[in-house]
Amino acid sequence: MELSALRIFKAVAEEGSVTLAASRLNRVQSNVSARLTQLEESLGVTLFHRASRKLQITSEGERLLAYADRLLQLADEAQAALRPDQQPAGQLRIGSMETTAAARLPQVLAAFNSMYPAVDLVLDTAPTDHLIDGVLKHRLDLALVAGPIEHPELAQRVVFKEELVLITNHVHPPVSSPRDLERRTLLAFRSGCTYRRRLESWFAEGDVAPARVSEFGSYEAILGCVAAGMGVAMMPRELVEQRKLAKTVRQHALPPHIANVETMLVWRKDVLHHPARTAFAESLGAAAN
Repeated sequence: MELSALRIFKAVAEEGSVTLAASRLNRVQSNVSARLTQLEESLGVTLFHRASRKLQITSEGERLLAYADRLLQLADEAQAALRPDQQPAGQLRIGSMETTAAARLPQVLAAFNSMYPAVDLVLDTAPTDHLIDGVLKHRLDLALVAGPIEHPELAQRVVFKEELVLITNHVHPPVSSPRDLERRTLLAFRSGCTYRRRLESWFAEGDVAPARVSEFGSYEAILGCVAAGMGVAMMPRELVEQRKLAKTVRQHALPPHIANVETMLVWRKDVLHHPARTAFAESLGAAAN
């Protein structure tokens, strides 16, 4: 298999469209279609189901995509290793928890983009479990996740220390234990979020069951619903204070073992040489200090 064919296949898989993939790769659509067909014929499998203008990847395509990610990343790493003095360039796929992206990354990303314009930054936000899976499966080059992380294939370093606080609507009475929140709704990110697990653990310690858990895809939606009195949530104090929400939500301190959490930068141990990743890690370290 040629690396160029794998790059075309990967672009089509990510875009779900030959037209969009061709635009992204600066190729004519007919060339992308022809190379994709050639790849399918050489492998003897169907990589996509064709339905109208949308392509749906097959199970065989999913398996090939995992290998394609690894092969292409290894090729990029080999080129970088042979040119150690080369400035960081190419695509850098960053994963981050949504709250970390909102509170910690804007200035870091702006400074990094200014210093290394040849690096194409791609940011993906998701809960910690999904981000770790993305790094392990080569979909992400590095990720900012809630620690501690224990995995033999991952390297890690602490970049930020957060204090989590319980937030309620502004007129809610003081909260000193989960029993003050009986029959309240928890507003949280979807399953796989470490902060959500900590909040649920605190409720379990108090032998209190919430009325229900409502899942959201963004911290803005959670904050809005908390302010409206629809439930309670857990957020980093840094984010709440940056957004100047003192008049819309009320903060409540949590026990240290629940509140104190480290944000870790994680990456694969077996990807040894990645100039853009190294440069970004240094930028994060400078921001944290």
